[in-house]
Amino acid sequence: MTGTTGTAGTPLRVGLIGYGLAGSVFHAPLIAATEGLVLDTVVTSNPERQEQARAEFPDVRVAATPDELFEQRGGELDLIVIASPNKTHVTLGTRALEAGLPVVVDKPVAGTAAEARQLAALAEERGLFLSVFQNRRWDNDFLTLRKLLAGGELGDVWRFESRFERWRPQPKGGWRESGDPAEIGGLLYDLGSHLVDQALVLFGPVTSVYAESDIRRGGASVDDDTFIALTHASGVRTQLYATATTAQLGPRFRVLGSRAGYVKYGLDPQEAALKDGERPAEGKDWGLEPESLWGRVGAGESPLTGGGRPEPTLAGDYPAYYAAVAKALLDGGPNPVTALEAAAALDVLEAARRSAHDGVVVKL
Repeated sequence: MTGTTGTAGTPLRVGLIGYGLAGSVFHAPLIAATEGLVLDTVVTSNPERQEQARAEFPDVRVAATPDELFEQRGGELDLIVIASPNKTHVTLGTRALEAGLPVVVDKPVAGTAAEARQLAALAEERGLFLSVFQNRRWDNDFLTLRKLLAGGELGDVWRFESRFERWRPQPKGGWRESGDPAEIGGLLYDLGSHLVDQALVLFGPVTSVYAESDIRRGGASVDDDTFIALTHASGVRTQLYATATTAQLGPRFRVLGSRAGYVKYGLDPQEAALKDGERPAEGKDWGLEPESLWGRVGAGESPLTGGGRPEPTLAGDYPAYYAAVAKALLDGGPNPVTALEAAAALDVLEAARRSAHDGVVVKL
């Protein structure tokens, strides 16, 4: 599926809906850095964000609403990227597909797996490209772990621990921390979308889900401390932690196998770099971390006491996502993240929500 008229040598014109955190920090810089794509139009009703977009991308057009984008620019665009609040993803994705435009949607693609599959079916029916921005498949630690697993260095993996832990004792507000179910806020669907997606990519389908989800902080109205335990059909046991209330942070990954384990602390540096205004560019080091943050591979002793050997962390590569999108649209390459893959992760997130609410293990 392509659904675009772009030709070799002609960049695809991208319309970006939303210029908050996702749009301004992740999507716009990565689109602009991708050969074969050009950021044509940004949609935001916020005057300050409009000026920010013009300052950062002097040639960009600005539209105040999605209606304005589709009515005035829709016929000239080759791809729509949806980086607006979660509750708008399905509606805007449907509108773009019905207008005959390929679509990238930020995670979570929808509030339910059923909605994600309906969107995927619409794209299939129209012969259009639909992809989900799961950028953390290109985190430095995740790429390194995939390399270790492919090389068999850990043996048979028995247990996988993965954490996105933060210490934010005061709520920041905004729709991501809204208790309104329509907003699809909370950490389960925010960081949990990444954690579950990574687990499924690494270890395959899940047969059962157990979860605990709490509201810990005063004034908070949505989950800020969530734990998910998964049993994979492969036999791997996964424990996932998404929390804003961790005063002492644990390892990002702890992976235990029959031959060795891999322990890695610290977060991929790409998000912080993008927030600081750094941009990926050809010939420039990107996504690298210092040797002091490398994880360790070994058996029988803690990495904190010198156990195991340092494992060089591969460079993180968020630009690879949009490079794959451009290749899919221009050359018929594979979709880097399909909506059906995102729907499978939403199956798990819905089961986790039910498990946490009812205090039960949910079978899939």
